[in-house]
Amino acid sequence: MSGPRCPQCARPCASPRLLPCLHSLCEPCLRRLGPPEGVPGAARPVLCPVCDAELSLPAGGVGQFPPDCLAGSRAGAAAGCDLCADGAAAGRCLTCGVRLCRFCCRAHRRQKKTASHAVTELESTKDCSQAGKPLLCPSHPTEELQLFCEQCDQPVCRDCVLGRHRQHRCDFAGNVIHRHGDALRELLKSSQQHMDTLEDVLSQVDEMGSAVCSRAEAVATEICLFARGYVKAIEEHRDRLLKQLEDLKVQKENLLHLQKAQLQQLLLDMRTGVEFTEHLLTSGSDVEILITKGVVSSRLTKLNSVAYSTHPTVDDRIQFSPHERAGQCGGYEVFGAILNKAVDPARCTLHGEDLHSARQNQLSGFTLLCKDAAGERLGRGGEAVRVTITHRDKRDCAVKPTVCDNGDGTYCISYVPEEPGLYAVCVCVKGQHVQGSPFTVTVKHKFREHQGVFHCCTFCSSGGQKAARCACGGTMPGGYQGCGHGHKGHPGCHHWSCCGQVKESSECLCGPPSDTSQRSLLRTVAL
Repeated sequence: MSGPRCPQCARPCASPRLLPCLHSLCEPCLRRLGPPEGVPGAARPVLCPVCDAELSLPAGGVGQFPPDCLAGSRAGAAAGCDLCADGAAAGRCLTCGVRLCRFCCRAHRRQKKTASHAVTELESTKDCSQAGKPLLCPSHPTEELQLFCEQCDQPVCRDCVLGRHRQHRCDFAGNVIHRHGDALRELLKSSQQHMDTLEDVLSQVDEMGSAVCSRAEAVATEICLFARGYVKAIEEHRDRLLKQLEDLKVQKENLLHLQKAQLQQLLLDMRTGVEFTEHLLTSGSDVEILITKGVVSSRLTKLNSVAYSTHPTVDDRIQFSPHERAGQCGGYEVFGAILNKAVDPARCTLHGEDLHSARQNQLSGFTLLCKDAAGERLGRGGEAVRVTITHRDKRDCAVKPTVCDNGDGTYCISYVPEEPGLYAVCVCVKGQHVQGSPFTVTVKHKFREHQGVFHCCTFCSSGGQKAARCACGGTMPGGYQGCGHGHKGHPGCHHWSCCGQVKESSECLCGPPSDTSQRSLLRTVAL
C-alpha cells in the first residue's frame, strides 16, 4: 500500500509536518518555503501552497512544526507489517512495539524468544493508529512521548520532565487525554455547527446564483424583445422617412417639370413671334408691314406681358435632422425628420412692446419669429441667431443680450441697458438681417420715486400753466389738481415747493382750499 504523498511535490511523505492551516507538507518542501538557514528574518510569513493561508514560521524553523501522525490514515493507506512488510497489520506486540500481520502474529507466538510477548488484535482504525510505532521525543530520540506538559501544552518524554520541564506540571497522556479531548470535541461541535450554517448559506448562494441566472435570462429575453421591437419601429420610421423623401422629390420634380414646360412653351411662342417679326421687318414691304402691324404688335405685347419666374420655383433645400423628435412608431419614441423648410431672414419678424423703447437698468426684450420663404412659421429651433446692441453716441458702450431658443421657431431676446440714450439693434439669422433690422431703441432714464410733496397751489400760482415747475425742478405730471375748487387757479395761491418749503404765502382769491388740496400727493416724476 502506498503511503501519503506531499501535496506540493507529490512524492511520498516520509515525515510530513502539520501546518497551522491543518495541511501537511514534507520537510524538503517546507524548507523551500522558508528562508535559508542562518539568514535573519525567519519569522516572516509564508503562504501555504494548498490553501494560500498566511503562515508564520516558528522561531526554530520548519522543524518546529508538529509531525502529522495521521497523514497515512487520512490518505487511506493501511498500516503494514513491520516484519514482513507484505501484509496489513492485524495485531501489535506490546513488548516489541511492532505491528504484525496475521501470519507474523502466529509466528511471533510460536518462536521461543517471543512466545512470552503479549500480542493484541487490532479491531478499529484508532487501534491501527495506536498500533503504529511509538512517537519518539525529538530532543531525546530514544525516549517515547508518554507525558504531557500542561504549561508548555506539548507531549514530553521522561527525560524532558527531568530536564527543562522539571518545574512544570506534567502528567501521563492517558490521564489528560479526556480533558483535552473533551475541549476538542466542544470545538469540533461548534465547528460542525458552523459547517452546517456554511453549507446552508452555500446552498442559498447556489440557489441565488441560479435565480440570478434565471432572472438574467428573463431580462435578456425582455431586452431582445425590446430591441426587436425598437429595430422594427426604427425600420418602419426609416421606410416612412424614405417615403416622405420620395414624395417630396416627386413633388419638386413635378413642379420643375411644369415650370420647364411653361417656360419652353413661352420660349417657343417668343421665338416664333420674334422670327416672324424679324422676317416681316427685313423682307416685308411698307404696306405689308402696316397691314400686319396690328396683329404682330398685339401678339408681342401679349407675350411680353406674360409673367414668369426668373428662378426655379422650388429649391434643393431638403435636410435630415436626426435629433428632431418624430413622435412614436409602434409604441416607441423615434427621432429624425425631413426638413424641407429653410429659414428666410427677410421673412423673419420682430415683435414686442419693448421693441423700440426701454428703461435704464431694467430688463427689456422682444421676440424673433422665424419664417420660411413662403412666410410660414418654422416649427423648430436651432437657427444661428446673432444680436448686437450698441450705443449710437458711445461706441464703447454695448449691451450683451441673451438669446433663448424656444425650440418652436421663436427666440426671446432680453437685455438690460446701463446707459440712457439711443441704441442700434441688429438682429441677424444666418448672417443676414431680419425684417426691420437694424432698428433704434430709445433707452430712457430710470424711474425715480419723488420724495417731496406737491401742493395744489404750485399749479394754481402759475396761472394754470401746464408747464409749471416745482421748486425742485420737476413738473406737474398728469394735469393739475388746482386748489380743490375745480378751476385753473389764480395768482396769489400758496406756492409750495415739492419739498414742503414755502415760497410765497397768500390766500387764494377764491377762498380757502378744500380738503383735497390739503392732502400731500406723492408723485413719480421722470427727471
